[in-house]
Amino acid sequence: MAMFVVGLALLALGGVLAVAVSKSPWWSSAAGGATAVVGCALTLADAVTVLIAGRSVGVSLPWEVPLGRLSLGLDPLSAVFVLPIAFVVAIAAVYGTQYLLGPHGPAQVGFVWLGFNLLAATMLLVVAARDGLLFLIAWEGMSLASFFLVMSDHRHEAVRRAGWTYLVAAHLGTACLLVLFLLLGQHSGSLDFDQFSVEPALAGVLFVLAMIGFGTKAGFIPVHVWLPEAHPAAPSHVSAVMSGVMIKTGIYGLVRVLTFLGEPAAWWGWTLVAVGVSSAVFGVVFALVQHDLKRLLAYSSVENIGIIGMGLGVGLLGIHFQVPAMAALGFAGALLHVINHALFKSLLFLGAGAVQHGTGTREINRLGGLLRRMPVTGTAFLVGAWAIAGLPPLNGFVSEVLIYLAALSGIADSARAGGIVWVLLGVLVVGGLALIGGLAAACFTMAFGTVFLGEPRSDEAAAGHEVGVAMRSSMVVLAAACAVVALTAPFSLPWLGKACAVVMPGLPAAPFADGADIAVGVLSVVCGASWGLLAIAGGLLVWRKRLLSGRSVGRGPTWDCGYAAGSRRMQYTASSYASPLSVLFRGVLRQRLESREPTGLFPPHAGFRSETPDLFHTHLFRPAFQAVIWGSAKLRWLQRGRIQLYVLYIAVTVLSLLIWKLG
Repeated sequence: MAMFVVGLALLALGGVLAVAVSKSPWWSSAAGGATAVVGCALTLADAVTVLIAGRSVGVSLPWEVPLGRLSLGLDPLSAVFVLPIAFVVAIAAVYGTQYLLGPHGPAQVGFVWLGFNLLAATMLLVVAARDGLLFLIAWEGMSLASFFLVMSDHRHEAVRRAGWTYLVAAHLGTACLLVLFLLLGQHSGSLDFDQFSVEPALAGVLFVLAMIGFGTKAGFIPVHVWLPEAHPAAPSHVSAVMSGVMIKTGIYGLVRVLTFLGEPAAWWGWTLVAVGVSSAVFGVVFALVQHDLKRLLAYSSVENIGIIGMGLGVGLLGIHFQVPAMAALGFAGALLHVINHALFKSLLFLGAGAVQHGTGTREINRLGGLLRRMPVTGTAFLVGAWAIAGLPPLNGFVSEVLIYLAALSGIADSARAGGIVWVLLGVLVVGGLALIGGLAAACFTMAFGTVFLGEPRSDEAAAGHEVGVAMRSSMVVLAAACAVVALTAPFSLPWLGKACAVVMPGLPAAPFADGADIAVGVLSVVCGASWGLLAIAGGLLVWRKRLLSGRSVGRGPTWDCGYAAGSRRMQYTASSYASPLSVLFRGVLRQRLESREPTGLFPPHAGFRSETPDLFHTHLFRPAFQAVIWGSAKLRWLQRGRIQLYVLYIAVTVLSLLIWKLG
């Protein structure tokens, strides 16, 4: 635990040092990036030790704050979340040392590094806190650090709007968490995690509060509306951290609270499954119709958070119906997808930042032909797109297979409950994952094809160039990690099982081992086939190189039935590619379409424009906040600017509370 604490201190001091030398952007970036890498490496070492040993470590110190102690700890569940946080932050820090010095970097580099390092430290503190008050302090620090990072380019109105949207959403979630922890500590009189005791009648209320409070940070539908606003506004390496690992702290908080609530009710699992399926389907459908590359990736995060929610829901149903294999595989699939999504989503956001860095735009329909100009970025982005679509042999496929197996284990054990329950589970989980996978494949085929293939659609794309070594190497490391996790998946199950045991301690170990054996068998076949596929591909590349050695190889335009002079206007755009699916989901998307159809024999002008506002933002949250503003205006007479009236309000409130307490 000592290295973990030293790592946190180094992260905080590194941010301060970056501000102290901020007169030189290069030195500021070097100081912030180096301390972020070393600090994360120290915390990562402690997490790996805990996972290997399978035991908990901690430190507890007294502090002058009521209801608890300054208590930190790492158990296998916390360690599973420390792994992606520390790894992704370190890689993003290397990327940021070059990105922030580019033409699209912010003016105040030192303050960006201060926010970045504090964000990393508070995320790690959230997963290590063992006291409710310390948890809430770290949670609030994480929200504020990420808010200032989102607002780093505050000169633009859209960035300011995104920052305030995020801040409001974060604090609405925090309000639920404050009530949650007060209720958890009500019976014991302490906010220490190991002192919590929950009355069964209150467990359902606490679950709902956790779903809202942590679900807002995670990005569950419908409290996701801050994601597509905040993630595109932040610097790209910050977007990678926020989307890759910060939203996972919401998943961690939800799972940790589940360990306090005792035996889960069936409706908890069904709620998580339903919210997960809704989030995943809505997220990928809205991602399909986006024109901004980073906004597309933000909606895709909603989709993948939904997949994680589905796994957690299946795990809870497995506990409730006493199907240990189903519970173990559900939780294992969800936790593995936490790690996998951190890797490929961070890779994709770094790729989007490289595209913006190399071309000056991230508008999908203005890009194209970048694979020739940015081969490393294009190849890394292809790996991320392949992985996020859940296709073998990369890591997104592996975690989804575990969730499939969890649902199928429940269906195979249908004798324990009514058949209709398991039919519904099969439709929601198996059918939902199949639909989500197909839509995700279409979405990222569109994204990669429009951005990297074909001909440049604008002068910015034609002038695109590859990024620097630090940015390229960061993407290559993440792409390699996506492959390594997939190709070694059978070996990851033992330490995932240690984390699952924290969530479901009451289930017998033998059926848990049976579920692990099923998963290891399936993953061994998948990984073996993947290794074989890679060997065949490598052999073909070597053979091709030998066949072409000594021959002159030229390049030419793509042959199109004898016609090879097509203009860039003759290509598919992202909008036209997604049109069949957007028409299919037009009742949900509510797109605004504007078109100028060609007229006459030689039409001089034609055009098409589509805009897809967020359904929940437009029809749910905007009317709700407008109603709050209207109601607040009606109460403006209470605030007349007189100090004596405000003192009177405070005195009346305190007196009312005293009367209520004494009564």
